Amino acid sequence: MGHAVTHFEILGPDGEALQRYYADLFGWSIDASNPMKYGMVKATEPGIGGGVAGSQDGSAVVTFYVETNDIKASLAKAESLGGKVVQEPMDIPDGPTIALFADPQGNVIGLASGM
Repeated sequence: MGHAVTHFEILGPDGEALQRYYADLFGWSIDASNPMKYGMVKATEPGIGGGVAGSQDGSAVVTFYVETNDIKASLAKAESLGGKVVQEPMDIPDGPTIALFADPQGNVIGLASGM
């Protein structure tokens, strides 16, 4: 099956509080020892890894990321089907390239290449 969900992200106004909450709730080991304090959650079997952190604008949002070989082509297809690009492709330092689009009903979905 192509285009697997490969990452999730839970963001909110207080990233450290969210990290404590999900660590306590699910027993997740969350490693936020990086300059951005982005809490990485390792994948379990079965399951996918993800991140828990503070949002840049203080909003609360949950996003899942779908793996694609060609982010620009996937964004173009999303638009051709009635979606809207929310974030153009962006390279994450030492990580994947990501982008965001909104489906025709406003749900924001992430795309990732190189997870």
